[in-house]
Amino acid sequence: MMNNQLNRIQTFIAVVDCGSFTRAAERLLISKAMTSIHVKRLEESLNVPLLVRNSRGVALTEAGQLLYNEFSEIFINIQSSLDNVAEQYLSLSGTLHITSTIEFGDRFLLPLIGEFCKIHPQLNVSYNAGSALNDLISDRLDLAIRLGVLRDSSLKSRKIADFKIYLVASPDWLEKNKLETVNDLKDVDWIANSNLQTPTHWELNHSTLPSIDIRAKARFNANSSTSIKTMAIAGFGVTVLPEWMIETELQSGNLVRLFPEYSLPKQPVTIVFPNGHQIQRKCRVFIDYLIDKLKL
Repeated sequence: MMNNQLNRIQTFIAVVDCGSFTRAAERLLISKAMTSIHVKRLEESLNVPLLVRNSRGVALTEAGQLLYNEFSEIFINIQSSLDNVAEQYLSLSGTLHITSTIEFGDRFLLPLIGEFCKIHPQLNVSYNAGSALNDLISDRLDLAIRLGVLRDSSLKSRKIADFKIYLVASPDWLEKNKLETVNDLKDVDWIANSNLQTPTHWELNHSTLPSIDIRAKARFNANSSTSIKTMAIAGFGVTVLPEWMIETELQSGNLVRLFPEYSLPKQPVTIVFPNGHQIQRKCRVFIDYLIDKLKL
């Protein structure tokens, strides 16, 4: 009975606010006939007329005015409370567990995480810097950001950006190891990133000449791009590194780009998440944010 009466009062208030039964019905998504029935039943239950129909629409009786004054603000407060509950549910909360490589995290990810947390003040972040692609579930990680083609292609992932990579070596190394043609790269020492699917297998593309397939052997393997850059600057061999990571070294001359007339395929920035788990809303919102804001 109480629910019926509340529905009738809500319909009555809508009629007063809209100024007609037709517009009230449209707002409430019910028929005009049902709108009239609700108001009529409300009047019968109170044993007093609430509305008077006239050529301009409807007018309140004294009792109708009293009822409207008593309940209109109550229903506004109820709707406001419902909106607040919905907003709390939609806003991000809890803890987002993220891992990323140290270099990419420091340069790009951490500033974006900071801005994201300003937008969602109830959200906490647990950040783990590292290159290993661990078991996300056992490590309680929601998302892992990784660079390049992943070794394990079965992982559930989504590409969010691409970046350029360059073939480089130090001036000291180039003085001791003369590279006459691109094919000479097959027979020199390489510094390889062990996180990549094919760390010493690269396709070099030219705008007019045929592509060249390079398959080399690594003398030094590392899972850290910073370590790889350090060894390249030290003159240990040839390597491939992201453009954004060696801009300063190229400008200073500590590293030299090799065969710039050839390009290497762009590499993906990939977000990996646990297999078999429906991705949480906080993760989806964060991924969409990264796609929108990440500029390499």
